Amino acid sequence: MGSITLEKVSKSFGTTAVIPEIDLEIVDGEFVVFVGPSGCGKSTLLRMIAGLEDLSGGRIIIDGKDMSSEAPAKRGLSMVFQSYALYPHMSVYGNIAFPLKMDGQDKAAIDKKVKDAAHILNLTNYLDRRPGQLSGGQRQRVAIGRAIVRQPKAFLFDEPLSNLDAALRGNMRLEISDLHHQLKTTMIYVTHDQVEAMTMADKIVVLNAGRIEQVGSPLDLYRSPRNVFVAGFIGSPRMNLIEGQEAAKHNAVTLGVRPEHVRISKTEGAWKGTVGVTEHLGSDTFIHVQVDGVGKITVRTDGDFSTDFGQQVFLTPEPARLHRFDANGQAI
Repeated sequence: MGSITLEKVSKSFGTTAVIPEIDLEIVDGEFVVFVGPSGCGKSTLLRMIAGLEDLSGGRIIIDGKDMSSEAPAKRGLSMVFQSYALYPHMSVYGNIAFPLKMDGQDKAAIDKKVKDAAHILNLTNYLDRRPGQLSGGQRQRVAIGRAIVRQPKAFLFDEPLSNLDAALRGNMRLEISDLHHQLKTTMIYVTHDQVEAMTMADKIVVLNAGRIEQVGSPLDLYRSPRNVFVAGFIGSPRMNLIEGQEAAKHNAVTLGVRPEHVRISKTEGAWKGTVGVTEHLGSDTFIHVQVDGVGKITVRTDGDFSTDFGQQVFLTPEPARLHRFDANGQAI
């Protein structure tokens, strides 16, 4: 079991409240991602769940028990940090086995758990190596293996892929998602990368200045953002947010339309604009167009669509895909 409930959890440093009161329910077996910009409180919240930060108020309930004042070791959770935190003088086997040795488990049980974890993480052939002989992705798998052998109620990941290059991050995203399907254990994952959040999560918690802006599945947040902050944060490229006369035509203060929901034509359309920078990504092309009376609009179109800098084009947003927001930034 690995259900985690936050009841009016808060955190203050002196007179500064970094986490106002938060309520959140994490179901056993869920993959939950905390996402938000730097400084939004997502890592602090994770550390509070782990017991590495004291609460200023509220309760953390794990599997029905109030664990708010319990030491980290008694919460039954395993944490994987951004830094691998491996012992350089120990082998991969020794690093994975270390928490089990500290628990005083017998040698046979340790050996089985280490080898089982190594098999799951494709580390069997590396058990005799030291961390310095491994790639960044392999070191992160060792850190995850050290967490797996403890058989925790939940895994807590604090931006574990930030130190890896783009290709390795993509591979590790798949490996962690596959691991979740194999173990069926609750996982809470912190990242500032909304692409990681969208591709890995069962449920996303969007945080902003310590507050929860919205909770939902990746597609829920993509299709129905609750406010301007979520609309602008979820999705890549980010949603086009339009104010002024064009928004007022749709009875809104802010009008939102995603780049993939804007059609582009060289002959006709609702908005006339001038092509600026064009980003060719192969399968997709992102075209940044300056539209008279509207502003800069990003369009996501087919990779074969060609334009020239300064060329005149026409854009048409899909009416059914428009998002309207009021003066408070809330969805209408």
